[in-house]
Amino acid sequence: MSRCKFSQRTALLLVAVATSHAGAATIPVKILGFDDMSCRAWTESKADADERALYVGWVRGVLTGHNYANRSQQVSAMSSGTIEKHVTRYCNDNPRGEFSDAAFRLSDRFSGRNEAITK
Repeated sequence: MSRCKFSQRTALLLVAVATSHAGAATIPVKILGFDDMSCRAWTESKADADERALYVGWVRGVLTGHNYANRSQQVSAMSSGTIEKHVTRYCNDNPRGEFSDAAFRLSDRFSGRNEAITK
């Protein structure tokens, strides 16, 4: 195979991959979580240690799922306190947001990727 044909095929393959990833970014993530994933619910759970522990456990599950799907960019072990502080900070900055987004940003930040997952 000539070098020119190889380069053309490589370029076409790269365009196809880039296009497929661009389309994947528009597909919404199906979140399997609580009935109320709002930052308001997170903030209100501070008064209920059991509920807060469930929320932190859910975030830990998200991080474990991230590690399972992205083995080359895993999130290191972190304490429940670190998770709680991060989500609380996110929700203070985004009171109308959802704490699921805080979990995703946590995986982005601590995996070393520092950008949202595109697929």
